Amino acid sequence: MTTDRAPRPAAAPAGTVRFADALDTAARIAVLSPSSHNCQPWALAWARGAESRAAAARLLEEGGNEPPSSGEGADGTCQYLVLGLDGGRSLRALPAHAVEMLLSCGLYGQLLLRALDAQGWTVDALRFAAGPAEGEPVPGLRLPGTDWPHAWAALCVVQLRPTAGTAERAGELAALRTAARARRTNRAPYRPHPVRPALLDGLATPSGRGAARGAEVGVRHLTSGADRAAFADLVARYGGRDFSHRTAWRETHAYLRPTAAAATARGDGFALDQLFGPLPWPRRQALRVALAPATMRLLSHAGYDRLLARRLALVVRPTPAVVAMSFTRSEPTAGGTPTTGRGPTTEHAPTVEHAPTVEDAVKGGARLADYWLCATRAGLVLHPVSVVLQHEDVRAAFQSRLDIPGRAFFVSRLGWPTTEFPRSPRRSAGAPIRWI
Repeated sequence: MTTDRAPRPAAAPAGTVRFADALDTAARIAVLSPSSHNCQPWALAWARGAESRAAAARLLEEGGNEPPSSGEGADGTCQYLVLGLDGGRSLRALPAHAVEMLLSCGLYGQLLLRALDAQGWTVDALRFAAGPAEGEPVPGLRLPGTDWPHAWAALCVVQLRPTAGTAERAGELAALRTAARARRTNRAPYRPHPVRPALLDGLATPSGRGAARGAEVGVRHLTSGADRAAFADLVARYGGRDFSHRTAWRETHAYLRPTAAAATARGDGFALDQLFGPLPWPRRQALRVALAPATMRLLSHAGYDRLLARRLALVVRPTPAVVAMSFTRSEPTAGGTPTTGRGPTTEHAPTVEHAPTVEDAVKGGARLADYWLCATRAGLVLHPVSVVLQHEDVRAAFQSRLDIPGRAFFVSRLGWPTTEFPRSPRRSAGAPIRWI
């Protein structure tokens, strides 16, 4: 997979930010990316050694990319990054978590690449690992002769070239930093005001930038009363699986911190306030006891998980819009007949659901990053309702009932906030980065 190419300069254009400085700035923005349970499973390597640079260039050339120009070894010319998945920070309790981890890495990678582009370092070529997104181990690109960490899976190698900086790019970097800092997962009730169709159309328009280029992702907004009620009914019926699935809840609880200070000290996970908003001390203590895995196991026999699902549905039901994203790449079956969706009838060969690849998932995360940033700039907030997609029978029911094409990978409430939610803690920007 390659981006559109421009002639490579023999040397870095005047005013180009030194790559080490640009990467440091970009990493401070990218680390603000969302991830499941705020586990931050991404990893990044900067290929600086001769062997690692040669390995990265070889991977790109084998993937159909042109070899880099001469003189690419000097700082300020062609540079290589490898986006990876840190197996030590990955969720594994549910099969669906495999895709969620790759989406999280795609989110991080997209913010990083957009921040580098805003500093004059443009994506020149990309190559993704081949193989399915679901299952373990995650198939990764091979980087023999390098210090690539054993616990990481190499998802994508990127070649970047320097281009002349502009005032517009400087403004884009500032806007990107502001949006990344302002972005929140907001679980509170939203204002009842509808989201204008023109704004929703803008959110659904792909940017085609960075790792999101060529992403085959469908975006569907559920805004009618019937669709939103149907979604809320599904949440009320199945939302308790977050709590009643012993292995999944034990893993979730491992990322639940008692206080914001404890979450900040760890640099990952989330505090109770990030789930429920500001809490008085007595309620916080009661929730800590109720949400403990052993207590939850007992309370589920009394229907506590179903009670929590109904409470979530009460928050979901009045939400003005729900956004669903899906992988839309599909495979035609033999002999076709016209198919009909909710829109105009279209004639094509019927398709079967395509199992997502690593490339699909990383690009899907990149597309989601663009969507979330655009929504944040418009003053909107999101609250993913992942339980609808984490179990195959529930996902199938969701897609069938609401006519979601392809394979859904993200569904979220979308609307205008009524209150601010605290920012989730983060590890240091340099923690997931290595030199190889």
